Amino acid sequence: MTGPTERPARRYDEQRDPRPDRRPERSSGGPRGDRPGYGDRSARGGRGGEDRRGGGRPARPTVDLPRHVAYQAVAAVHRDDAYANLVLPALLREEGLTGRDAAFATELTYGSLRHTGTIDAILTDAAGRDVARIDPPVRDALRLGAYQLLHTRVPAHAAVSSTVDLVRTVGISATGFANAVLREVAGRDADAWVAKLAPAFEADPIGHLALAYSHPQWIVRAFAEALGGDLGETTRLLIEDNERPPVHLCARPGLADPVELADEVGGAPGAFSPYAVYLGGGAPGELRALAEGRAHVQDEGSQLVANALAVAPLDGPDGHWLDLCAGPGGKSGLLGALAAQRGARLTAVEVSEHRARLVTQATRGLPVDVLHTDGRTVGADPELPEGHFDRVLVDAPCTGLGALRRRPEARWRKQPSDLPPLTRLQRELLVAALRAARPGGLVAYVTCSPHTVETHVTVTEAARRAGVPADFVDARPLLPAGMPGLGDGPSVQLWPHRHGTDAMFLAVLRRG
Repeated sequence: MTGPTERPARRYDEQRDPRPDRRPERSSGGPRGDRPGYGDRSARGGRGGEDRRGGGRPARPTVDLPRHVAYQAVAAVHRDDAYANLVLPALLREEGLTGRDAAFATELTYGSLRHTGTIDAILTDAAGRDVARIDPPVRDALRLGAYQLLHTRVPAHAAVSSTVDLVRTVGISATGFANAVLREVAGRDADAWVAKLAPAFEADPIGHLALAYSHPQWIVRAFAEALGGDLGETTRLLIEDNERPPVHLCARPGLADPVELADEVGGAPGAFSPYAVYLGGGAPGELRALAEGRAHVQDEGSQLVANALAVAPLDGPDGHWLDLCAGPGGKSGLLGALAAQRGARLTAVEVSEHRARLVTQATRGLPVDVLHTDGRTVGADPELPEGHFDRVLVDAPCTGLGALRRRPEARWRKQPSDLPPLTRLQRELLVAALRAARPGGLVAYVTCSPHTVETHVTVTEAARRAGVPADFVDARPLLPAGMPGLGDGPSVQLWPHRHGTDAMFLAVLRRG
């Protein structure tokens, strides 16, 4: 394997570099909340009153550490456009939180972010003012308090008092307001709030589902369209989207056996992918198998669509494989391991320099050449010649609507206006992939989105514009036998509520 080849590139998939904000002075003591597993400890019970350094000044109010960490993470997401899956682990490490404390901070962070839409509607009603008019630090604290009241078994008095303590550290003049708002929220459970605030299902089913299950209306509408208008199944998908997703590992073929890996990590073999392992708990980053390159973290759906390209029947040579949008490297890692078993070599292309480095790290020791360039330069780049590759993967940049359960803040950041530039890019990449494939070669188009504009429309338009003949291959036989809910073909849409995977879309084409 070689490192990334540096060359100028248009950065169509450039990533933010979220960094946790500077936290306030850490409180010197105090309890960690009042919830099952935490004991019966009042959230107000730490040191208070006077500053023992002298002068009679009031000490900083005590805020328990898990709630403090959750607040820091949520504030970074809303203020800095940070990503929760990056900022929260850094905060947990910084504060030394483990076990139940880390689990509680994680639940508060991810739960409040998933339910932000519904919580904001409730806070608006309880406060008698639009939530947008509440100072952001106080608003974030109230979101955490409302989540505890509506979605956890934290006693109401503990949720209210601990949140008021938190507000005192970020907006001292708002403590009375916060107390009043949270007591109003506590007057109803989540179902009663939905009954009060959501439009009637019969009159406005999309609006009802959006508020009841905390998704923007345009996303609910897109899900319903992709599911053929079945609102019952749409509801099941929205419910699944709000659940904490399991961690899936990929046992790299030739380097790890999934059954043995499952025993090693205390997990279980996956239901569908021959390489999947479901991790029972703990931090995957601490696993020896990952450090040794025998496995990596990867959703089972991503494993299935990458493996589908590798197992598709192919006549003629089979030594040159291409991953046209490789970052951060999960699918390249699986394809590289499969290529090693079959005497093939993978070229992994990534336009972002940072992500190209991640691909290099993810594929170390495998027959993979990493190119830092734009995948649309096929034919103009001597290392990306037309008509050369036997198997080509296009894991295209997309809205990511299929992984909202893993990226809870994403549902509130995405907008319908994101679609036109993304779908144009998707078409251009797929056209480039079809031109890169040799006659008789295979191209797999993959997105982590079920939106029909990013799936069926993009594939159909790209095939029409490619300038080379291409035929659809039925993708269903390329997935494990007996896998349910794969539709009528030739493309396949996976779903969290049907398959327990991210909502991955797969279309396979053969160049004529």
